[in-house]
Amino acid sequence: MYFESFQTALAMDGHGVFVWTAYAITLAVLVLLVTVPRRREQRVRRQLAARFKRNEPVSGALNRAAAGAHNSPAAGATRESSDASGT
Repeated sequence: MYFESFQTALAMDGHGVFVWTAYAITLAVLVLLVTVPRRREQRVRRQLAARFKRNEPVSGALNRAAAGAHNSPAAGATRESSDASGT
């Protein structure tokens, strides 16, 4: 074996702090790359299930969500006013 003990292997001749920190950061990024999309998918699935339970059409819900994402109250108001007028 290259190192005399496990402790010297962890120390890596003084470079262990940098090496193990790099491994820890890499592992954290990989875990986030897997967990964040899964949690987002679960949230979207729950939201869609709630909309279907209320019999709300998905396209209308997506349009309202898109209007809210742009922070444009005028665009949302014109859609609502055109919906209310029946055109």
